[in-house]
Amino acid sequence: MNMSKITNNLLKRDIIIGSRRFSNYFWAFILLLGGLGFLLAGVSSYFKKNFLPFGNSIELNFVPQGLVMTFYGVVAISLSIYIALTILWDVGGGYNEFDKDKELIRIVRRGFPGKNRQILLVYSFQNIKSIKLNIQDGINPKRIIYLCTKDKREIPLTPVEQPRPLNILETEASELAKFLNINLEGL
Repeated sequence: MNMSKITNNLLKRDIIIGSRRFSNYFWAFILLLGGLGFLLAGVSSYFKKNFLPFGNSIELNFVPQGLVMTFYGVVAISLSIYIALTILWDVGGGYNEFDKDKELIRIVRRGFPGKNRQILLVYSFQNIKSIKLNIQDGINPKRIIYLCTKDKREIPLTPVEQPRPLNILETEASELAKFLNINLEGL
């Protein structure tokens, strides 16, 4: 959880950064540039006129090289637009709010536009069993803090990002368990 704000020891709010991460900006830009290059190379081979400021793509045969480059260019530009839209809509962004005064936990996330754009989960403190820390190392490591309910649900509280250092994750989980006055599992 990236930013945390505690007020009067009664309210804790963790801001979750969704798709507005540096890596998404980077890949959207790289895919756009690469896609434009491939698309212009393919179109240049079709019209036999060089649209690229570098290289000589008019020497390419349109079938099959130019056609394949055009296809790759369209796919890369489409992926770039998709990533740019997720950044614009801030998909996955939101916050986790823990309110001791009202004894409620609110988990809010933004999704894709439509009927269910705003995802809101509300739990009372009485329904919460524990905080669980799940650590899996290997090729695809997972380091997630879960909110465990009495009806055996496990709601992830950490954002999707690069795995954070264990000491930071353990500190966040223990502080949250102490704030909510519940058990911490998984250490």
